[in-house]
Amino acid sequence: MKEFELDLTQLDKVTKYLIELINNKDTVVILRGDLASGKTTLVKNFVKALNLEDLVTSPTFSLQAVYSDKIYHYDVYNKTLGEFISLGMLEEFEKEGIHFVEWGDAELEKILKDYGYKVIIVEIEKCEDKRLYKINA
Repeated sequence: MKEFELDLTQLDKVTKYLIELINNKDTVVILRGDLASGKTTLVKNFVKALNLEDLVTSPTFSLQAVYSDKIYHYDVYNKTLGEFISLGMLEEFEKEGIHFVEWGDAELEKILKDYGYKVIIVEIEKCEDKRLYKINA
């Protein structure tokens, strides 16, 4: 596990580390943290680091957003794992690219690993004016 304690101006350090970990391979990145901890902000920074022009917003009400055909962004805050699966979303992980899942729990993590997906867990904790990022690949 690698940890970074940073303010928002240093977020590119986490992004660069994630890019290295992903190494152009199909990957699921599960983002965990309280409301307003910076999950969507991390995805925005990641898309920006790849020099993509897509507008990144939280997919809370749409469940999924797709950026430049290869980056998928999910928010399962308002869904149970059963609802997520019944909506056919599990099959979305078969698409080539990088899949960011906000609010993915340990049960989703286990299912994805059992199916053989490369999974990275990013836990974000608020620490006054900084964030602690714990990355487990």
